[in-house]
Formats: sequence, C-alpha cells, structure tokens
Amino acid sequence: MPTPPAVTRKRKRAHQYTVSYSEVQEVDNTGRVRDVIVIEDTPPPSTVSPASTHAHLYSASYQPPVFTAPVRTRARAAAEAQALSASTSSAIAAPPAAKKRRRDIADDASSVSKRPVNGHLQTALSATKPYASGSGTAVDDASKEQVPCDDKEGHYIIVPDDIIYRRYRTVRLLGQGTFGKVVEAVDIETNKRVAIKIIRAIPKYRDASKMEVRVLQKLKERDPKNNNKCIHLLQWFDHRNHICLVSELLGMCVYDFLKENDFAPFPRQHIQSFARQLLGSVAFLHDLHLIHTDLKPENILLVNNDYRLAQVPVAGKGRNTQLRTKRLLESTDIRLIDFGSATFEEEYHSSVVSTRHYRAPEIILGLGWSYPCDAFSLGCILVEFYTGVALFQTHDNLEHLAMMEQVMGKMPERFARSGARSKPEFFKEGSKLDWPKPKASRQSKKEVRACRSLQEIIPTHDNVNRQFLDLVRRLLTFDPAQRIRVRDALNHPYFSLQVPNEL
Repeated sequence: MPTPPAVTRKRKRAHQYTVSYSEVQEVDNTGRVRDVIVIEDTPPPSTVSPASTHAHLYSASYQPPVFTAPVRTRARAAAEAQALSASTSSAIAAPPAAKKRRRDIADDASSVSKRPVNGHLQTALSATKPYASGSGTAVDDASKEQVPCDDKEGHYIIVPDDIIYRRYRTVRLLGQGTFGKVVEAVDIETNKRVAIKIIRAIPKYRDASKMEVRVLQKLKERDPKNNNKCIHLLQWFDHRNHICLVSELLGMCVYDFLKENDFAPFPRQHIQSFARQLLGSVAFLHDLHLIHTDLKPENILLVNNDYRLAQVPVAGKGRNTQLRTKRLLESTDIRLIDFGSATFEEEYHSSVVSTRHYRAPEIILGLGWSYPCDAFSLGCILVEFYTGVALFQTHDNLEHLAMMEQVMGKMPERFARSGARSKPEFFKEGSKLDWPKPKASRQSKKEVRACRSLQEIIPTHDNVNRQFLDLVRRLLTFDPAQRIRVRDALNHPYFSLQVPNEL
C-alpha cells in the first residue's frame, strides 16, 4: 500500500535526538542477579509550539485523518536480508517508537530457566514447557511451522490479511516500540476489531511480557466493568514464539493528538476531565499495591477520535487577533495503557524507571521510589496538557534537577541533604545544587534559565486556574513524603468547580 503524502507544515522542526539503550545487571535484596534494560533518554516533544496561546491559554485540538500504515512482506524481508546482510533494518513498516521504557521482571521458576549468554546470566523461557494461553487453549500449531515470520531483530513481520492464532486477521500496523508491535486485527469469530500487542521473539522480552499479563489480569479481575478506565485484556496466547496480548481497539494516544495539533494546548474543561480520569485510574492501581512507573501522554489513549470544528482566536503580531479553525474532541473518554513496567510495591524495584521527562526527583537522586513517583508524573502531564509541550525537556540529570528548581522552587533542605548523600556529584556546600557546572554549555544554561515557574506557566486570573495551580503544585513537590497522594488529589477543590465552556 503506498504511503500517503506528508502534510507540509510551516514551522520550525525540533532537533533530532538519538536514543540508546543498554543492558545492565542489578542485584536485588535477595542477592539474585537480574538483567535490566535501561533506555538512556527519550526524544522530547518539540520545544516550539507554533500555535500562540491567547489570554486564557487554551485552544481546540486538531486531528489529522488516519492513514493505513504501510507493511513489509516476508518475501521482501527475505530478499533484503540476503542483499543487505550487513545493513541495519530497511523495513518499510513504521520505525520503532523511541519512547518506551520497561524493566525485566522477576523470574518465574515454573516456566523459566537461566543460562549464560556471552558470559552474562540471562533468563530464558523453557523450551520444553509451552507458554500457557490466557484462554486455556494449547499453543498455536502454527508455531511449529518453519516459515520465517520474524525480522533479524525478533519483531514479527506484519503481513496484510495474515491469520494469527487461527482467529485474528491482521489489518494494519498501529505502532512499533522496543518491545514489539501493535496491530489492528479483525476477530473472525465476532467480526469485531481489536488491537494485538505482539512481543518480540527474544527471551528477555517474552519474560518481561509475563508481568504485563499478570497485571492486566489482576486489573480485569478487580474491575470487570472497567469503571477505572484501564485497558482490558481480552485474551493472550503464544503465536509462533511471540507472546500476543489482545485488547479493545481504541483511538490515538493523547501525545499524537497534541503533536498533530502542532502542540496546541487542550481546552481547560478537557484538562479537568482528563485529570479526574487519570487520577482515578492511578488511585485504583495504588489501591491494588501497583505502581505504573511509566505515566506519559503516549500511554493515554482516546477511546475515539470524533471531533467538531471550532474557531479559536490566536494572537498575531501587535494587537491583531486572528481566528484559526481547530478540531475539538467530542469525547474526552480515555484509557490508561502499557503496564509492562508496572511494579507491585512489595516486589523488586529497578533503580531507574519512568520516561525521562516525567521522572520524579527521588529517582534521579537514587533515593528509591514508590507510589509518589506516579503522582509526580501526573503533575508533569497536566502541565503539558495546559501548555501543549513537555514541562522538562532535557537529557541530563543535573540539568533536569536545575530545571525543577526553576519551575518548582528550591529543594527543601531535608530532601537536598538526602540527595547529597546519595549523589554528592550533584551538590556543593553540603546541600546546594551544584549548577551550573564549569563545563555546562551556554545552550544548557540558556534552556534552564528559560524555564518558567509554575506561577508564570499557570496565571491565576480566575478561580479555576488558582485551584488547578494548587493541585499541580501539590503533585510536583520535591519530597515524595510531602507530595499529595493520588487518592487524596481526587478530593481537591479543583474537581468541584464548573469549568466554563469557553469554546
């Protein structure tokens, strides 16, 4: 299928970043060695938002038409492998999304074995014991076939009208990440469309997927009617050595909606709706002793993409105000997804979690983490909904902490002393952040100085903004012991206000 033409935009493009990840080993409290995948950084959203915000700092959202993603056939993949054996992937399928971060989970002694690989200890699924299906049926017979279905990186090669597990017919590729691909498919038995997350056929990723299955089953068991708006697992199984997770088919992620709208902010009434749903979803997780650890706009899906057109004033040069046509969501109903990094409070905690821009200060400082790290991520997300761009756009730990002080104020003395003991290289004179370092670049200093305080970002021109600012401040508190609990945040006065329909 030909690729649709790209829409030309007259705007400054963000700098391109490269993403690298490495495999390190950590020893948990019981002395067991674990392989952990650490993604060094994630490309930030564009720092340039061409849509100028007006006095009330909101606008409607634009959404482009959805095109069918091109796919790569197995025949072509085989030809490319022969012609370009030394080359990197030349797949036509959508490139991997560089904003995924997960950790490998604890070994399940009943289904995994350990073997040394290149001198390192690595967990691997037992080849003698099939991976049980969530539906109670046996492993698909197709897994016994010898026809190649993977590329050299272990990703499943998506073929139109491919039949998966003798039940699902593939339609198109929806997305691709470090851990696998997501495809749209038709359930042949019910004729309904579903989304299938196909995990890479590599032991460490297959093993990590077991944690997500375990979490999703727990969520569905405790909330069968999905009142808490977390993605529901319909079925899971092993297809040709790929663990597959079937769920309902939803709309685009909130980040893509922002991106296709040139990072224009959401209307304030939509932000309140999003905030109430997200806090409710995360409070439900915390009640089950689960920490999501990777909250971000990419992991929030719209249930549907319906919209209406709206005329939104945009400030022009001088005192001129122009009107721009935008698309406004008909429904703000959302679902929280991607529980591949979710961690039970009483189980092993990797030292580094969360995508960079939503990472809490206690994680950066190596002070350990728990439920409050989700609250901090939610604070970052709500500010991003209000402004349209990520709050902290950096790839350096010290610079990140300096930006936090610009936005949130100075670190409390007690918290700074704890950080100085854990990461003395970030501090000077006891508990003062050592910024800027002599080697800090001029651009780095400029970007830190450009960070505005929360008071400047969210001007308190009415009671809605005053309460919204107070809620965000309580979520974005340095000390996790002083940070508001997610369940308590649902009772904040902000949610008792009637936000006026300003569009």
